[in-house]
Amino acid sequence: MAEPRRIRYPYIFLRLPKSLATRPQPPFRLIRLVLWLLVAIVIYIVFQPDIDRWLVTRQAEPRAIQARGDLAADEQATIEVFEGVSPSVVYITTVERVVNLWTRNVTQVPRGTGSGFMWDEHGHVVTNYHVLEDAEAAYVRLADERAYEAVLVGASREHDLAVLRIHVAFDRPPPVPVGESHNLRVGQKVFAIGNPFGLDRTLTTGVISALDRSIQGEGGNLIEHLIQTDAAINPGNSGGPLIDSAGRLIGINTAIYSPSGAYAGVGFAVPVDTVNRVVPKLIAFGRHVTPSLGIVADSDISERVTARMGVQGLLILRVEEGSPADKAGLRGTFVNREGEVVPGDVIQAVGDIQVRDIEDLTDGIERYDIGDRLEITVHREGSTQRLPLVLHPWR
Repeated sequence: MAEPRRIRYPYIFLRLPKSLATRPQPPFRLIRLVLWLLVAIVIYIVFQPDIDRWLVTRQAEPRAIQARGDLAADEQATIEVFEGVSPSVVYITTVERVVNLWTRNVTQVPRGTGSGFMWDEHGHVVTNYHVLEDAEAAYVRLADERAYEAVLVGASREHDLAVLRIHVAFDRPPPVPVGESHNLRVGQKVFAIGNPFGLDRTLTTGVISALDRSIQGEGGNLIEHLIQTDAAINPGNSGGPLIDSAGRLIGINTAIYSPSGAYAGVGFAVPVDTVNRVVPKLIAFGRHVTPSLGIVADSDISERVTARMGVQGLLILRVEEGSPADKAGLRGTFVNREGEVVPGDVIQAVGDIQVRDIEDLTDGIERYDIGDRLEITVHREGSTQRLPLVLHPWR
């Protein structure tokens, strides 16, 4: 039997160039290591925030406290002023009564808020007139959160001042120390304490920006001789005290100048000299009783006549019979038998206040009370005379 024929497969032998045969092989382990390192770097970059957060939470501890040292002298002074006066500052809330037209039920709804301060040991609280205007009731909250319904004692719209009274049986807040405002100077440091936007007992600081300002009150009346300050005053500050660096009351924050209704760098306060003159009258009489000389005058006529006479002052046109001016012997203007107008006395000063018009005369007289004795300086028949006068009620 014949054997199967073997198939032979050709083999091809390749001979590599000697240069390739001797070249070193690539370092595969090193390449893998580099690739893993790159992957690790990418993972760290992506998850770094989480890793840092985990490390921080594992090692978080309070930091060491650095000693502060003593407070600066002006800081300590500010703190003392606030701590001395703030217990006397109160928070005032007003309400009004609303009638339901369908049920005829009467309910009280909040109307507004403001500030005030303790005036004396008898529970009198001083604030602005416009804080209480048109309100049906007012409630006073003290610094220790005690609240009382207040009774209106008196008010003066022309001075934007009002006095409330609360009955505090025990632990009464002390009254604010009273200073003076006639000798204030522009640039003095001041502090305003109040309840702006309902944030009770807020302190702001500034300086006196100007003096003797006049503004139109909310009721349309002119409020004169105000203090202008750049201490921040906002809605709710009204009625709060303006304090000097000695911790004394020098004014009552009453208004701001602002197109937007918020603080714009200009605020006004009723000077304490006016407050100290008006408030006792509100407590005693319930209203501001302005003394009167009992004369009739006109600033325009006076200006024309006194210019011809070559003198300055306010010409008296008529003296009311039985008035303080009549009893002091002041003379009015009259027409003689020849039909000539004979000028009366020209008032040039009330006490030490120079008089040029009716406003000056009113300002001078308001500084006195009923029963006070004062001296009127007048120009009469070419000479200057000083006449004593006693202010007394009449009419």
